[in-house]
Amino acid sequence: MTVTPHSARQGSSQYQAMRDAVVHMGDALPGKFEITLEGIVHDLMSPVGPHELTALRVRKRLEKVMPEELVAHTGTPDVEDQPGGIMRHPDIMVIAEADMEVQDSFDPRTLIAAIEVVSRSSPDNDWVSKMRDYPLLGIPIYAIFDPRTGTGAVLSEIHPTPQGPRYATRKDFVYGEDITLAEWTISTEALPLYS
Repeated sequence: MTVTPHSARQGSSQYQAMRDAVVHMGDALPGKFEITLEGIVHDLMSPVGPHELTALRVRKRLEKVMPEELVAHTGTPDVEDQPGGIMRHPDIMVIAEADMEVQDSFDPRTLIAAIEVVSRSSPDNDWVSKMRDYPLLGIPIYAIFDPRTGTGAVLSEIHPTPQGPRYATRKDFVYGEDITLAEWTISTEALPLYS
């Protein structure tokens, strides 16, 4: 993972230049590009089997228990807060289908939850940076699944702190336990681990 630093305080023109670069590089280079308060994050590694299988199983389990008008979306576009200088791409976004009817990025405040499967190559991106960015974006629930350890966490209840908005509640889990995201409970049985 590579991080190209920037300061969000340097203005919207710098953010727009980074956004344009991310769009251009995303078409030409492998991996995933996001914009954080630290700058452009480039995860060079393509997701591997256990990562993709975890995302698939979690998505299918959620869609079985959620109302039909909600989806556990695994595609594009990104979620973006241009004034805040953040553009992220969760592995799974729980969102109303009606809120997907946009031309550009999703408004992060329309997400019900963001779900990440920890990458073997850049675990701090999920456990540190996104744990900071998702409450800044106003995403009420953040769930992390970690195939390195067979554990995870569900974070919720955004509250103000001196460092900015943060999640007040963290419920850790071990694969095999049932977890609750918003009002829906799903199993974490049979989620794969990295070898």
